[in-house]
Order: sequence, then C-alpha cells, then structure tokens
Amino acid sequence: MGRLIVVSNRIAPVEEGKAPQGGLAVAVLAALKETGGVWLGWSGRLAEDAAPQPKLKRAGPLTYAMLDLTPKEFDLYYNGHSNSTLWPVFHYRSQLVHYTRAAEDGYRRVNDRFAEALLPLLRPGDRIWVHDYQLIPLGRALRARGVTAPIGFFLHTPFPTPEVLRTLPTYQELLRDLAAYDVVGLHTARDRDALLAAWHRSWRETTDGRVEIDGRRIVVEAFPISIETEEIAADAPGAWNMRAAHRLRDSLVGRDLIIGVDRLDYSKGLPRRFEAFRALLERWPDRRGRVSFMQIAPPTRSDVTEYQEIRHQLESLAGSINGEFADIDWVPLRYLNKSVPRKSLLGFYRSARVGLVTPMRDGMNLVAKEYAAAQDPEDPGVLVLSEFAGAAEELDTALIVNPFDVESVAEALERALTMPVEERRERHAGMMRVLRANDIGHWRRRFMAALEGAAA
Repeated sequence: MGRLIVVSNRIAPVEEGKAPQGGLAVAVLAALKETGGVWLGWSGRLAEDAAPQPKLKRAGPLTYAMLDLTPKEFDLYYNGHSNSTLWPVFHYRSQLVHYTRAAEDGYRRVNDRFAEALLPLLRPGDRIWVHDYQLIPLGRALRARGVTAPIGFFLHTPFPTPEVLRTLPTYQELLRDLAAYDVVGLHTARDRDALLAAWHRSWRETTDGRVEIDGRRIVVEAFPISIETEEIAADAPGAWNMRAAHRLRDSLVGRDLIIGVDRLDYSKGLPRRFEAFRALLERWPDRRGRVSFMQIAPPTRSDVTEYQEIRHQLESLAGSINGEFADIDWVPLRYLNKSVPRKSLLGFYRSARVGLVTPMRDGMNLVAKEYAAAQDPEDPGVLVLSEFAGAAEELDTALIVNPFDVESVAEALERALTMPVEERRERHAGMMRVLRANDIGHWRRRFMAALEGAAA
C-alpha cells in the first residue's frame, strides 16, 4: 500500500505525547501512521503575505503541510462560498443562501492553491483522501494538473435532494467536481441516493457495483462516521466522578437532567428544542421543579448575521421560559453559550437522564453517539433523536422524533423521563451493539479499503 495524503480545510498538528482531539483527527492520524504520508490543510493563520508554499512539519512517518491564507482569500472561500452558500444549501436552508460569483471564484482559487501546494508533495503510489464541502473542487483541480492517483472524497454534511441542490446557481459544476473522484463517501444511504438522483441520467451502475459517469468508474457509498466507542465507554465512569460532574449533580438536588450539546448553528433546531421543553412544562405541570434542561451551545461563526440572530433568539427564549416557570430554588433551563472540556462532557452525559439531539438536518451528529456510549449500562439515560440526523439510520432504538413537531418532542421527553429501567437498558444495549460494530476505526478501514480498491 502506498502513502496516504489527507487534505482537510483546517489542520492542527498534534504535539508529541498528546492525544489528537476529535474523531476525524483520531481516524486520520491512525491511517497516516499505518502508511506514512502527508496531511495538508489551512494553518489557521491569516497573512497578507501568505506564501504559496505550505510550511512543513515532520513527525515520524507523517508530514504536516500547513498553508496560510490571506484575509481576502479566507473571507471569500470560507465565510463566503463555503459557509454562506454551500452550508445552507446542504442543510436544506436555501432561503439563507448568500451567493455571489466573487465568493465562488475565490472558493475555487483557494482550491487551486491547495492543489498547487500538494503537487510537489506527491509521490508515485500515493492515495489521496479529501474531506468536506470546503474542498469539493480539489479533485478536479488535481486531475487538471495531471494527477492520476486514486482520490477519495468524504462529505461530512448532508447532501441535499436535487430540488434543493438546484437552488445553487452553479450546481452542475459541483456535480462535475464530484465526478472527478474515484470514491465519494457520504454519511447515509439517503445522502447517496440524493447524489445519484442529482446526477440523473449521467450515470449507470456497473456490474461491480460502481457508478460510471463521464467514462469514469466511481464508488459512491454510505460510510457512516462514528466515535471511539470503547474509549468513551471506558472514560465515562471516571468523568462522572470528576469535580465538574459532581458540581452539576449537586446543583440539581436530585432533579432529572435533560442535556443538549451543539454548536450554535441554525441547523441544530435549538429554538424549537427550547419550545419543546416549554411544552413539556406546560402539559405536565408535575414536571415543574423536578427536571432541568441544560443546553450547551458554544458560539461559532460569530461574525455571520444569521448566527448572531439565533444567539439573540435563544437568549430571549431562555429568559422567557425561566421567567415563566422558575422558582426560588429552581432554574428550569440552563443555557451555556461556551465550550466545555471533552472529559467534563462525558461526565455530564452520564449524569443526564435524557440526551436531546434534535437537529433540523445533520450529516451524522456524533453527540448522539457519544451520549449513548457514555451511559451506565445498568442505569442508562434515554436518547431522543431527530429523524433528520444521520445517526437516526443507525441508532434506531433511540426515541426518534420529528423536530418540526414541538408537541411530539415534548411527548418523547415525558416518555423518556418515565421509561422503566428494563426498557432503557434494552434500548441502550441496541445502540451499543451498533456503536461497537461501527466505531471510528471501522469507518476509516471501510473508506480506505474502497480507496485501495480504486487503485487496483
């Protein structure tokens, strides 16, 4: 097997002796350590004099290649086309799209810069793995520069239906970009079907299960990303005993806890989630004073208007709910607009009777999987999960809800809070069977096997 070349929007080299943060970093580094190779991405640094060549940092068999961007490049590529156009389209929020030709041109120029930066680092026999919507054109940019190596692409967001995709003025270019890859990986069968429907009459299925388009054979498959299941299950008891988790439980004074953990993003369905908690307190008055909801929502993209608006909306809703229902010794809704350390989160998950994960649309949602893996198997909490999260295709023993129906989410919360322990154990065991069979290592190996097959 040749070297692996990984390309992602952002890269943060792992210091020697420290563990990588996040499932993608864990999976990518495990693959790179097996084969040796290069990880190329934006350094996180903005500079007017950004050099065209990446800075290289070697760590054993791995080379980090870190590319600086100019402020203008970053604004057009990242804030502009990636997050003001592609993100809302891919999350079925076309009304929030701010498309400009200048932003798309800037997006493609940065992808060309990534391609130019990668060329001198390539060797015969390499395999290339590109990640996410910011870099969709990279495969075609590399092909245009004569790269014949197998190139795989994994999309970490949902892929929209053709009707939604066509709201992107240049959607046909995006489809041509995707056709340049040898492997296109998506989270779910629903996403795979949406892409094939968008390609419409341009493709046919071959006898080996691949898709032939424009004379090229491509593997288009669902590879549901996952978590470090055993590590989380092993770490959660210790996290439950940490000071942060003790402080949380002491503050609850025996009350049940509902927990939500999401980036502050309009795709996560947070306003309706708050309204569902309000509906729970209205319809079941005996829950007042007996349950608390804690929503952790660290800010993201704070300079984008839509994100500022949702922050203000949530602050207003939290104030309204607490103003209506709070008592002298009880605050029903705790809203934390900040990050929480990962170890603390595991302790919080294990302390919560209900995990509430209700995005309007999500590629996978690893919080749902982490919540399940962190539970005490003898006394597990209950996962309430949106049918529009990719995780719902796997975690079918969760309580699956439509997040647009506030009343049904409230009913699911009441059911979760009153569920007998035997049913809770059975549902949790079903989720753990899935999570142990398909952990982050399995996801990586499946994708790498498909990419290796493309090289054969």
